[in-house]
Amino acid sequence: MRFLQAAGLSWVTVNTVLAAPSKHGLDRTLRFKNDGTFQLAVFEDLHYGEAEDLVWGPQQDVNSTRVMNSVLDNETPQLVVLNGDLITGENTYKRNSSYYVNEIVQPLLDRNLLWASTYGNHDSDFNLSRSDILKREQKWPNALTRQDVSTSSSGVSNYWLPVYPSSGSAKKPELLLWFFDSRGGNYYQQTSASGNSVSQENWVDQTAVDWFTKTRTHLRSKYGRDIPSLAFVHIPVNAMLAFQQSQNDTGVRPNYEPGINDDDPLAQQGYTAGQGSATNDDDPVYTYDGEDIPFMQALLDTPNLMAVFSGHDHGDDWCFKWDTKLPGMNLTGNRLDLCFGRHTGYGGYGSWERGSRQILVTKKMLKRKAVETWVRLEGGAVSGSVVLNGTYGKDWYPAVPDA
Repeated sequence: MRFLQAAGLSWVTVNTVLAAPSKHGLDRTLRFKNDGTFQLAVFEDLHYGEAEDLVWGPQQDVNSTRVMNSVLDNETPQLVVLNGDLITGENTYKRNSSYYVNEIVQPLLDRNLLWASTYGNHDSDFNLSRSDILKREQKWPNALTRQDVSTSSSGVSNYWLPVYPSSGSAKKPELLLWFFDSRGGNYYQQTSASGNSVSQENWVDQTAVDWFTKTRTHLRSKYGRDIPSLAFVHIPVNAMLAFQQSQNDTGVRPNYEPGINDDDPLAQQGYTAGQGSATNDDDPVYTYDGEDIPFMQALLDTPNLMAVFSGHDHGDDWCFKWDTKLPGMNLTGNRLDLCFGRHTGYGGYGSWERGSRQILVTKKMLKRKAVETWVRLEGGAVSGSVVLNGTYGKDWYPAVPDA
């Protein structure tokens, strides 16, 4: 409760906000459709504002908007997730950095879609504030992004959303969506003694983990059961690296964990922080030392959490089932599925075909803790369609072309 109070919220306030029309008349209540389905479209690593004062920079943003429009012309999600690195903060100016949100959300506003965001490492820099991004988002009633944990170290985009049945009162959710801030980048308007940017830790903070566990316990008590859930966080956890690097017929197998796997090794939470001048001697780069273990443990301790979706590594878009003790780790998986999205934006590194991960949940599939997911590519094709069910990791799928 103290985390909500710190954010100026109460349980009553949160429930009211999440299950009521806005003053603009838009119904902000997330619901399953009448056919029993709920679909999400995930846009990863958009990186708007990169090289904004060069010719090719603004053109990248035009291209990114084209990707979003193409995906949304082919898919009909009830919610869009902007899963981190909305903006390339190290390339923007203080006077206009958060204004890129206007451009990012226009395809969603054109279709009157609701959206929710997590923030990534590039969403914080000397001239770009996560808090300013949130304020800019919240100018539109379509934005469901909020801040439930308000401490100096927690980041911004830690919150949850309920998804209700297709009809009836919005009192008992059928699905919960968790959003976490993995932080990173550089602190806004802060410099070190020698005048360099000050890097920010790039893992989910303990204060956010504490909020998560307390909120999870409260919701279980409130609703009398562990509601099935999905989670979103920009930077992947170390379990994804451990799986990728495992040997002896494990690791990412093209026909059992289909997807591109070109960021090898991937960069997990805790591996590094900041960008730009963060490598200077007075502002060292972080090396991994188990910083995300409390967060991973909290995920494993969450009954009916079906899958966690991340981005950050533009050259990866596979999923795996965490069902063992992976090499170099003390935690043992509980069959939780961990997935990458697809690099959506033309900003950022990489030349892989852009796209968007789609997530489909049905009321029937919830009983089996199963999720259907695929990538919709910019050109309209579908890539890497799988069902995250009890036999995922054993089921054979066509390999994904590395295009």
